[in-house]
Amino acid sequence: MEPDTIKATASAAQGSRPFRALARTGYVVLGIVHLVIGVIAISVAVGPGGGEADQSGAMEQIVRLPFGVVVLWIIVLGLAALGVWQIAEAFLEHDPDTKKKWGRRVKEVGTALAYFAIGATALVYALGGRSDSSDSSTTFSAQLLATPGGVVLLVLIGLVVLGVGVAFIVRGIRKDFAKQLSLPAGRAGDGVRMFGTVGYVAKGIAVAVVGVLFVVAAFTHDPEKAGGLDSALKSLAELPFGQVILWLVGAGLVIYGVYCFARARYARL
Repeated sequence: MEPDTIKATASAAQGSRPFRALARTGYVVLGIVHLVIGVIAISVAVGPGGGEADQSGAMEQIVRLPFGVVVLWIIVLGLAALGVWQIAEAFLEHDPDTKKKWGRRVKEVGTALAYFAIGATALVYALGGRSDSSDSSTTFSAQLLATPGGVVLLVLIGLVVLGVGVAFIVRGIRKDFAKQLSLPAGRAGDGVRMFGTVGYVAKGIAVAVVGVLFVVAAFTHDPEKAGGLDSALKSLAELPFGQVILWLVGAGLVIYGVYCFARARYARL
């Protein structure tokens, strides 16, 4: 397919009102997922158990709700639409600076893949299956460590994930996320910025810890160390004042979920 044809198709998709509505729904369901993960993290902080504090744990809780399967299908459709939207944004990037253009394209496609991954987890649960993100991360790490050069690759993956976490934190502190929103003046706009700042920083901390665990798994040759978001959050509880830290990060993820609801309303689509 010719580049011009791809751009025309992407532009047509973005101009579709139903598609924009689905993309906004994607932000809503993304908010729901983060709310549930945050609540699970808080429950882990205040007592033993509490479930898996990652997307699998979130889907496990959602499927137990009345009409939970319907909610899961909405999550699948919403995140699929949001992922396609991000890819369309990548193809429609018009920045004259080639390096920045491709940097943004990589970022947009990476974000889309993250949405597709969460949507795929929701699909598994909607179809009656089960998934464990922590086990998947551990298995992936074990397979990687068993290959030549696997330690180096796992370290690189960990550093990339760590970099993503740091980028979230920086984006929250600098309020760069507001550039993608059409915020109203006054307290409403200030409130969304506050929720975005707290939410991005909290999510950045959680993602950064996942990256650190991948690096630790590589240097210790122990794939059990790389357990994904659930292991990352629960590892925070083992630090001095860890329960307080985990509670704050969990609360921050809840706030990020609320920010996603606001993003659904104010995102420039």
